[in-house]
Amino acid sequence: MLFQKYAKLLGLVLFFVFLLFSCQSHPERSERSLQIGDSKVFKDSSLILGAERLDELIEIIGDRTIAIVGNQTSILSNSTHLVDTLLSRDVKLVKVFSPEHGFRGTVSAGQKIDNSKDNKTGLPIVSLYGDHKKPTRQDLKGLDLVIFDIQDVGVRFYTYISTLHYVMEACAEVGLPVLILDRPNPNGDYIDGPVLEIAHKSFVGMHPVPIVHGMTIGEYALMINGERWLKDSLQCDLQILECQNYHHSMRYSLPVPPSPNLRSDISIRLYPSLCFFEGTTISVGRGTAQPFELYGHPRMDKGNFSFKPKSMMGAMYPKHLNLTCGGVNLNKEPLDSRFTLRYLLDALSIIGDPVSTINRKNFFVLLSGTETLYNQIVNGLSEDEIRKTWQKDLAAYREVRARYLKYD
Repeated sequence: MLFQKYAKLLGLVLFFVFLLFSCQSHPERSERSLQIGDSKVFKDSSLILGAERLDELIEIIGDRTIAIVGNQTSILSNSTHLVDTLLSRDVKLVKVFSPEHGFRGTVSAGQKIDNSKDNKTGLPIVSLYGDHKKPTRQDLKGLDLVIFDIQDVGVRFYTYISTLHYVMEACAEVGLPVLILDRPNPNGDYIDGPVLEIAHKSFVGMHPVPIVHGMTIGEYALMINGERWLKDSLQCDLQILECQNYHHSMRYSLPVPPSPNLRSDISIRLYPSLCFFEGTTISVGRGTAQPFELYGHPRMDKGNFSFKPKSMMGAMYPKHLNLTCGGVNLNKEPLDSRFTLRYLLDALSIIGDPVSTINRKNFFVLLSGTETLYNQIVNGLSEDEIRKTWQKDLAAYREVRARYLKYD
């Protein structure tokens, strides 16, 4: 009897301990630690993505044969992929086109991607990277509609808008309509940086826009069309399925990383500023757990912060592989951070001679979209002095941009 009495008492104690812990609110995932494979969505509950307007989307598609330009970001709020969702609705989806980093978003920047087949659905995947950035007529044969659904980050040298350009151009050449499923821009609340000069046009910058362009992917497509930036001034038969209840000042946390080395909200906000380091000997943390949240170099002081790049998914051969780098950890920077040259200029002043540190001058110029910035840095101009030289071009761009904005 005594044993049973204490057993019941112990059971009651355990029950109340369980109840106490189960009633405690679980800590939310930090916005700074969004990791690959984590599909939890952080957004305003009233926001509806273009891809989530499924009834309208299915009606637009009808009985047409379609292809999707997509990747791991082409998901809905319930974490299902758009491809899987449409196939479950018996849509005639026969092909997928994938951009840089591949359909599942795991391939390193610049790495060659071959055509393949999706293991889950069996659909053929046509790579739009490397030597095959633009769909061919054969790629588009038999299609009635191409749907573009990729999350952009609002930065000129992020190559998904270049893929958008080539898809629109290829479809315009054969009279094939394109439907954009719009998504918010996590850097859509401002514009900044030098405007690209056409003489420095490349896959990391195809249009005369600033580094931070302040448009959604749908608005950007309208601008490509309206400004006749396609080859031979072609215009694409374009339709946008807009986001609902979105405005440019809205903070938007991406549900999945848009590419292997943008794994957190702060990395996406710092990306416009830190990407210039890609043309230098300075690391931005590729090969670490914090890419685009830090910068450093073996010759920088290792007393306050250091890191050692390793070979890993998305960074097979990172800069300064297996070498200890001193540097600066930007993980605690404000989530409303904006584009700045401060990190670059500070690092160059520590390393020394900017000419030797900017060891890939041609790439640095392509990223900045102008050779002027390189010359200004080499000649020792301050950020304030440099910024003044952008203002006239930025004012002209604002007028162009205003013609294509769809959201207040």
